[in-house]
Amino acid sequence: MRYLPLSQSDRHEMLATIGVSHINDLFKDVPKSALLKEPVDLPNHKSEMEVDREMRALAGKNIPAGSVPFFCGAGAYRHYVPSTVDHLIQRGEFLTAYTPYQPEISQGTLQALYEFQSQVAQITGMEVSNASMYDGSTACGEAVLMARRVSRKKKAILSGSLHPQYIEVVKTVTKFTDDVAVFNPVDTYAVDDLIAQIDDETSCVVVQNPDFFGNIQDFSKLAEALHEKNALLIVVVTEIVSLGAVRSPGSMGADIVVGEGQSIGNGLSFGGPYVGLFATRQKYVRTMPGRVCGQTVDADGKRGFVLTLSTREQHIRREKATSNICTNAGLCTLAFTIHMTLLGEKGFRHLAHLNHAKAVMLADKLSHIKGVKVLNKSFFNEFTISLPIDAAYAIEKMAEAKILGGVPLSRLYPDHENLKNQMLVAVTETVTEADMDLFVSELKEWVKC
Repeated sequence: MRYLPLSQSDRHEMLATIGVSHINDLFKDVPKSALLKEPVDLPNHKSEMEVDREMRALAGKNIPAGSVPFFCGAGAYRHYVPSTVDHLIQRGEFLTAYTPYQPEISQGTLQALYEFQSQVAQITGMEVSNASMYDGSTACGEAVLMARRVSRKKKAILSGSLHPQYIEVVKTVTKFTDDVAVFNPVDTYAVDDLIAQIDDETSCVVVQNPDFFGNIQDFSKLAEALHEKNALLIVVVTEIVSLGAVRSPGSMGADIVVGEGQSIGNGLSFGGPYVGLFATRQKYVRTMPGRVCGQTVDADGKRGFVLTLSTREQHIRREKATSNICTNAGLCTLAFTIHMTLLGEKGFRHLAHLNHAKAVMLADKLSHIKGVKVLNKSFFNEFTISLPIDAAYAIEKMAEAKILGGVPLSRLYPDHENLKNQMLVAVTETVTEADMDLFVSELKEWVKC
């Protein structure tokens, strides 16, 4: 059975209407170097049952994160998500709800977003939050653009220990503007080194805490230096659970905090969809991208919820919009809010302390392996270790033994020969001491090689 809605004559008529002779003419702006010289090596067609069987066979070659000892992080973390979260977000009124343009019939969606904003503002130490973004990396890119709107300056300085994929997003968004982005080398992330680069043209400095390598810093001094130059401090948090134990960015003087909320309520999901966090100071709220849900009262004095700010191009003139982000990650934010509500402040702090304690335990075990060195002076639940052998090789061998042992830095820094023996190791509450012992035992075998 064919599901194509158009006949060949329909296609010819449509092409003639727009003035082209062949469908390939629609792709003439694509560089020839980007075009395939032959069809993709896939069968032309199969039945639904055959496709299902083939895809299941391919999926069977994967090692699911929850089935083996798992120590991967680098911006996406495996945490336990209570079954209550999935049960609630799969209710029809949540699962099928769309964007809340009509407040009188969208009170549930608006309240959920309002609660989400309140939670994000509280844990980041900021005054206002928007109703989410796509993910942490795009939120980071939007923060750089916002800093320019606030400061009316164009120079953004990025720490060398910012997540490399976040750096790539900033490169992309600034490529089409006249912003000047300064991308520091991997080893340039100390506060004094960043302060030395600030000048009168600086709009912001972007740092990460804990950073990509797991290090924790206090950025209060950096915030003071930036404010003296009327510039902004942007703090990125990729492991949001850390804010249950680590000092909040707001208390350090951050002006914008962005992050990835996947760790709360959302599984790894092969890399998405995730939930971008974005919080700032009250005085900058009108320059913040996305939209803001607010609480008010109706004509009868009853509590109600509305879209307080909707400064997107869908709502206002394109040239006045702060962003062209098309939607919020509504279902993912709801999962975040439900999980955070189940935890409460006490549970959130306990979860953070549990993560840190387990990471310290593994770091101690690894430090006793000859030739293995923990490189961090401080960390939350993720740290970098140095091996006497290629880290990618060691991880590959551990995977053969059904242990997902971490992320080799060479995967994200392929051009840095000095990092090829280093790997990131993440430990969450899902890791048991037995998992750690298996990891240590297997690593010992390959370090000897």
